[in-house]
Formats: sequence, structure tokens, C-alpha cells
Amino acid sequence: MSIPTAIGLYFVLWWLVLFTVLPWGVRRDEQPKPGNDPGAPQRHALVIKFAVTSVITVAPFYLVYWLVSDSGVTLEDLDWTHWGR
Repeated sequence: MSIPTAIGLYFVLWWLVLFTVLPWGVRRDEQPKPGNDPGAPQRHALVIKFAVTSVITVAPFYLVYWLVSDSGVTLEDLDWTHWGR
């Protein structure tokens, strides 16, 4: 796997993991100030969530990297048009 492909893969996986991490620990404000959305979180903690996302993304990245690089699985093996023939 080339470096640009690996960076692109990590980027896509990072966003997928981010959207699963974003709702963790969210507590909404019970008495929002006028003009604030009642569903907005009290504290978003985005920096912590970005760090957690970066750490968690390493596991699926290495799994996909291993599948592509070392396991011998090729794109021809994943060609779904020939399954069941």
C-alpha cells in the first residue's frame, strides 16, 4: 500500500470513528440560555474526542492495512460480481 493510499484510508476511517465517538458523554443543558439550542451539549470536549478518535482509528487501520498488504487478499478476491459462480 502506498503512502498516499494509507493516508487516505486513515482519513476515511478517522471520520467514521469520529461519528461514533461524538455522542459519548454528551449531556444537554437542562436550562439553556435564550437563543441556544435546547439539544446543544453543555461541554462538547472536542479535543478529547479528537484524541480518542485518533487512538481508536489505529486498530481498524492496521486491520485493513494487514488485509491489503500481508494477507494476500487482492481486489480480484473481493470482486463481488463473480461470487456464487
